[in-house]
Amino acid sequence: MATRRANDEALYRIAPYHYLHVLDQNTNVTHLEIGPKTYIRQDNERVVLGPEKMITVPPRHYCVIENPVLLDKDGKVIKDTHGQATLQFADQDIRLAQAPFPLYPGEVLKQPVTPLKVVIANSALRLRAILDYEDSKEKRIAGDEWLFAGPGTYIPKKEVVVEETIRATVIKANQAIKLRARKECIDHQGIPRVTGEEWLVKKTGAYLPGAYEEVVDVVDAYVLTEKKALHMRALRTFDDDFGILRKSGEEWLIKMSDSEVHIPNVYEELVGVVNITTLTNRQYCVILDPVDDKGKPQMGRRKLVKGESSFFLMPGESLEKGIQNVYVLGEDEGLILRTTESFKEGVSEISHHPGDRWMIRGPIEYVPPVQVDVVAKRTAIPLDENEGIYVRNTKTGRVQAIIGKTYMLNQDDDLWHKELPPGVENLLAMDRDPIADRGTRGKGEAPIKGRDKTRVVTFRVPHNAAVQIYDYKADKARVVYGPELVMLMPDEQFTQLSLSGGKPKKPNQIRSLCLLLGPDFCTDIVIVETADHARLSLQLSYNWHFQVDLTSEKEAAKIFSVPDFVGDACKAIASRVRGAVAGVQFDDFHKNSAKIIRSSVFGFDENRKVRETFLFPQNNLVITSIDVQSVEPVDQRTREALQKSVQLAIEITTNSQEATARHEAERLEQEAKGRLERQRISDEAEAERSRKELLELQANSAAVESSGQAKAEAQSRAEALRIEGEAAVEQATLKAQAMKIEAESELERLTSARAAEAKFIREQNEMEIKKSREMSEIDASKFKNMVDAIGADTLKAIATAGPEMQVKLLQSLGLKSTLITDGSSPINLFNTAHGLVGGGLVPARRSADSDEE
Repeated sequence: MATRRANDEALYRIAPYHYLHVLDQNTNVTHLEIGPKTYIRQDNERVVLGPEKMITVPPRHYCVIENPVLLDKDGKVIKDTHGQATLQFADQDIRLAQAPFPLYPGEVLKQPVTPLKVVIANSALRLRAILDYEDSKEKRIAGDEWLFAGPGTYIPKKEVVVEETIRATVIKANQAIKLRARKECIDHQGIPRVTGEEWLVKKTGAYLPGAYEEVVDVVDAYVLTEKKALHMRALRTFDDDFGILRKSGEEWLIKMSDSEVHIPNVYEELVGVVNITTLTNRQYCVILDPVDDKGKPQMGRRKLVKGESSFFLMPGESLEKGIQNVYVLGEDEGLILRTTESFKEGVSEISHHPGDRWMIRGPIEYVPPVQVDVVAKRTAIPLDENEGIYVRNTKTGRVQAIIGKTYMLNQDDDLWHKELPPGVENLLAMDRDPIADRGTRGKGEAPIKGRDKTRVVTFRVPHNAAVQIYDYKADKARVVYGPELVMLMPDEQFTQLSLSGGKPKKPNQIRSLCLLLGPDFCTDIVIVETADHARLSLQLSYNWHFQVDLTSEKEAAKIFSVPDFVGDACKAIASRVRGAVAGVQFDDFHKNSAKIIRSSVFGFDENRKVRETFLFPQNNLVITSIDVQSVEPVDQRTREALQKSVQLAIEITTNSQEATARHEAERLEQEAKGRLERQRISDEAEAERSRKELLELQANSAAVESSGQAKAEAQSRAEALRIEGEAAVEQATLKAQAMKIEAESELERLTSARAAEAKFIREQNEMEIKKSREMSEIDASKFKNMVDAIGADTLKAIATAGPEMQVKLLQSLGLKSTLITDGSSPINLFNTAHGLVGGGLVPARRSADSDEE
């Protein structure tokens, strides 16, 4: 809106295509003044708007006017009795391209000049009627919706609003769009649709939805192959694309034989893609709940399918154990079968009842019927002479060991697991030589490898060792001597040995399955006390072996009669040693310790000589010798006294050795000093001779240096003067050449600069001439165009507008001819009327020396 002009202005010049709103304060009526004109405001009038430019609506544009004026049949504005333009309040008027028009008092430009909306091809405007009206085609009721399809230009109406722009959806090959009805309507094919109904449009091309249609989704077609099928489910009862009635919840397959391409209907959903199941001639499968020829599932039934075959699993079908390979049995293989229901097998029709078990052997190819379960596959177990397995008969419960032959378990046999005590398991798992691993036996190492408990337990008895095996079923024991391989029968167990070890001996330190027969040794520490109460710690080593009669089982069993023969032997020997040492003095024992200990253990024969061996009759253990490895006092004071005596003896020996070494060192030192003095005298004489030769050489060098220096200085001065002269000549030559080059370059530069300057001035003058010529042509063309645009009549009207208006003003005052002048100014008849009017209307602003405002 333009700003209002001040109310104190009385004269308004309204330009062409402009207008004013003038309020008559007496009648309170606002009227319109349209230019071109000069408007003289009366005292009872006020200009409430303007001058304002008229509204120009160019072609293909429109604007919206609110509260438009009411026109009669001839297009003229209807006014009331007071001269006020009659308005249609709360109404709108859409005005298209026309001559410039003003806004009457009360009219409002609701929407400025706006280009008309162009609807391109494959698009449309969804229109909605907000008022009842009747167009050229049909009658529209408020709320109706329809489409304005392109290409075209939409002409707006006041009764219609544009809801949205709809663009066509392009349906490609193997595609469809899913539509939903927003309201009851008739689709493009003339089919009535109810609200919320969905359907598919499969026609290839651009599809423009109707006014009451909305695009839900674009559905892509599924391409079917020979190896893929579609698993579909019906959401409601309907007829599918193949004309088959599908009930709600029904499931079916669509294969390539039905259609190469399938687009799911709106009432069916895709459950998944089913891949073809292919069986080779070496495969088979069992189908659960198979579908019959009518498509009905046979619940609870099973169907066997053998290869070669290819098929799709129907909805509801499943493979029991997947695709299985045909059992191909060799000569050393077999199958354990069990019947789940009664049936007759083969041509001979052998009857089998539920629960029957039997075995078939190869070579054969076997496919189990649906009434048969494969319990297990048996393979013949080849066994060497030193290998075996434990087999239990499931009917009788008898366990036997099969050794040294190839054996296949039948339908009534199972492999039996033989359990052994954990200690025995560890010893068997170590599989070590008890002689080589004497230092690590019985320390509870974890098993190195797991034992197959169905295999016959074997143990390699080393050389000169024995193992006792006890049969609990026969209540009988047997002893096996090495080297030998022991194989346990199902009811046999090893006798585990737990021996003393360490120093001094502690029980249960060594665990073993075999008993070493010796010869071997063991070491023990024994605390004894002499007659003078000196406590001593003796470290004794015993050599021992077993006297065994291999032909007598009773003698053989005696070696295992003492569980811990090491501990018992060491205790017996220690008790004899303690008794013998208790009766002698410390000094006697220290001098004759070996004799005392041997005699106490071995005893004396009839000739009062010490025996060679000591026999334990309970287990035939023989002690052959005793070695006293160390004798140490237990009492601290005794140990210290012995240490002092030993240290004193060592000190005396050390002092004597030190004196001898010191005398020898002094002798060697004197000899070295003599040799050093002679060497020093000879070195000084040699140094004097070298100094003499040095002085002679220095004198010769000084003479040569003085003569050479003078000659070199003279030669260098002459050479310097020669070089200096040559350099001065060359410098002068180069300086002359440089000055010549500089002068030539300066001349060339000045020549180029003058030529460039002249060329610049010439081109600048040409450009100025060209610019002046073009500006004059532009001005002439501009003036000519302005004159042509305004027109001769318009120019004439503009030139005569002022005088004519003044004449009309004088005529309105009733004056025929008037001239007012002060006598000193020239008479200006052209502005006379203007001065009269101005002087009459605004006397306060009139000048005494001028007849103009």
